[in-house]
Amino acid sequence: MKVAYPVIFTEVETNILIEVPDLKILTEANDEGKRKGSMADAIMMARDAIGIHCISAEDDGIAYAKPSALSDIDVKQGAFFQEGETFLSLVDVDLTEYRRKNDNKTVRRNVTLPNWLNLEAEKAQINVSRVLQEALMAKLGISR
Repeated sequence: MKVAYPVIFTEVETNILIEVPDLKILTEANDEGKRKGSMADAIMMARDAIGIHCISAEDDGIAYAKPSALSDIDVKQGAFFQEGETFLSLVDVDLTEYRRKNDNKTVRRNVTLPNWLNLEAEKAQINVSRVLQEALMAKLGISR
């Protein structure tokens, strides 16, 4: 599922302040070692914050806010409007892809193997879990 939320970006001297009004998210982007974060960093931070918020809500069985239309967002009401130059843009997130890339939680599964095959795998010091993961990804046509 893909979503696109209006995001208010405010450029200040040292970084870019980020607000996602629909989700009540405040964050910032700054590129260490540089004077201020880049817009690419700010978009990445906004995308990550939206992804984390929506995936966490899904996992908890909580509905998250639907995105507002750009025309419904008043940047003058933004949390950081008085801090610097402010503008509005949409930031999209493919939640299915975001979950796939960021959900590294392991799940325990029981697998049945013939004893002789298990003994051969142990003798060869093969990580059966890893082989199973690789085989499933190949079968599903996905990569990490």
